[in-house]
Amino acid sequence: MPEKPIFQLRGIGVDYQTPAGVVTGVDDVSIDVPARGMTVLAGPSGSGKSTLLRVLGLFEQPARGTLTFQGADVRKLRHRERRALRRHHLGLVFQNPADNLLGYLSVAENLRAAAEAAGTQCRPDDILAQLGLHGTGGWKISALSGGQQQRLAFGCVLAAQSTVILADEPTSQLDEASADLVLDTLQYLVDQDFAVLVASHDERLIDLGARVARLHKGVLEGVEERERA
Repeated sequence: MPEKPIFQLRGIGVDYQTPAGVVTGVDDVSIDVPARGMTVLAGPSGSGKSTLLRVLGLFEQPARGTLTFQGADVRKLRHRERRALRRHHLGLVFQNPADNLLGYLSVAENLRAAAEAAGTQCRPDDILAQLGLHGTGGWKISALSGGQQQRLAFGCVLAAQSTVILADEPTSQLDEASADLVLDTLQYLVDQDFAVLVASHDERLIDLGARVARLHKGVLEGVEERERA
């Protein structure tokens, strides 16, 4: 029997009120997100991919449509329930590495803080070894390269034992060498059977996706299935 999608979106629309009137961020988007593998929300700037990612991360409340997570209608949840779902199941990585981490804490302390916030426990040395950051536990965040900081951000998601990993343009502010570190990390997470959702216009990252949902001006143009062996 096929595995049930972890997210199901039906007719999702998001509007913004601006001085010039109402602007639609995404309109009538319907898509299933599998519980394993990488789904990429692809499209140029202004296509609505980051807006849709915020909807999936429960930071954005859609104006219309339905969103279910593991079969539960998210729009019917109370604020406290949505917050708990986000804390325990959804790990979000922002495009600016510094926005994902606490600069006054060491590398290992960031991992412990992420675990504590989610009510879990972690072994920082084990996570750092998994992500190619062995020996950096006592370092300051500023001692890491941009790519290493993004790797650590994904490590914080692992420390929190999130069910789904969401990343918004995680390579957009990195040089090629640092971006390579992030691509390797994303592939590692996919190999560990996480559900990974990424919003990106980076073609190298898009190529990693088992499925690619292409958006243009807030409209879903189609979903390309590229199942990996």
